[in-house]
Amino acid sequence: MGSCGKDGGCPSDYIAVAISLLCFILLLIKATLPFLVHKVPRPKGSGFWIPVIQVFASLNLLLSIVMSINFLKFKKKHWWQSCYLWAVWVEGPLGFGLLLSCRIVQAFQLYYIFVKRRLPPIRSYFFLPTILLPWIAGAALLHKKKRLNERCHLVTRWIIPVVFLHTTYVAALVGFTVAIRHIEFRFHELKDLWRGILVSTTSVGLWVTAYILNEIHDDIAWLQVTSRFLLLIMASILVLAFFSMSSSQPLLSKMSLRKREATEFETMGRALGIPDSGLLLQQEPAPDIDPNEPLDKLLLNKRFRQSFMAFADSCLAGESVHFYDEVHELAKIPVNDPVRRIYMARHIIEKYVMAGATMEVNISHRNRQEILATPDLAHPDLFHNALNELLQLMKMVGSE
Repeated sequence: MGSCGKDGGCPSDYIAVAISLLCFILLLIKATLPFLVHKVPRPKGSGFWIPVIQVFASLNLLLSIVMSINFLKFKKKHWWQSCYLWAVWVEGPLGFGLLLSCRIVQAFQLYYIFVKRRLPPIRSYFFLPTILLPWIAGAALLHKKKRLNERCHLVTRWIIPVVFLHTTYVAALVGFTVAIRHIEFRFHELKDLWRGILVSTTSVGLWVTAYILNEIHDDIAWLQVTSRFLLLIMASILVLAFFSMSSSQPLLSKMSLRKREATEFETMGRALGIPDSGLLLQQEPAPDIDPNEPLDKLLLNKRFRQSFMAFADSCLAGESVHFYDEVHELAKIPVNDPVRRIYMARHIIEKYVMAGATMEVNISHRNRQEILATPDLAHPDLFHNALNELLQLMKMVGSE
């Protein structure tokens, strides 16, 4: 115990490493299940890359703890085992700091979308690096000043600034979460945020306690072994509890919870409980259709809309009819239900309106910007002008 307590390689160390590996595999399954099981197209924008960055940061956090606290015993020292590489850079800006920053970005998005009722004024790819700057600056300062001892531990007087940095980010996450606590979310976003706050706070507390005990009783081998075992286990729980797709991709999070029941929440309309949403049932009677009626009247008929959608898809212009269909579903949500209207509007914007969307519709720059800059995502006429423009396009497709 005495030798492995200092140099690593105790049986409990390998058990902890095995548990952390298992937790990371579970995290990968949780992140990829909707795509592998339900064959969901890969989303674009922050809805995809923020969860990917969370997985990357989780791996870095676990690896940094394993490499910097002597879990594995190496026969000789290598350059890539540097304390400053793992304990400063990988664990800080690329690990725990990156994880916290991703969750703050998601909470920031939820605050603007559901409280302010508009899209965030700062794009995620700019906001995330900005709030990560204090971690990068802190890591650079620690590296320059060489403030780690031979055991990869911080010297005592640097503990308070480092703990302050951690708690400041947790406090920022708490602030955004409190600001949205009154919203009646439909996909467990608030619960996921509170769970992440609880686990991250516990992790910081455990890290501080373990550090103090190891500094006071650095001659007690079992204490060192036990504390690093608990640290890695807690970090493994953290990466599982911290990861969430509900904020970025709510429909995918619902699918992943339902395993193989893909048909139950095939569309956002179904997930939100919009009446008469989804595909037609075979036993539904076919209503009489007058082909002389205007296209906008004909599209109100669900069976005609489904048939026209299939025709438009074959002409490589199906996104316009799909857009019309989902805007039609949005209109079924009462105006006095802004939360569900915002969910549906956000889904439509991300799928059809944003540049590079999976089914980006061909509308003018003016109409696109009018939607993206809207001061009220729950407004009943949010897509009115874009819909009129696309109706003209669909009439041209239908006449050919």
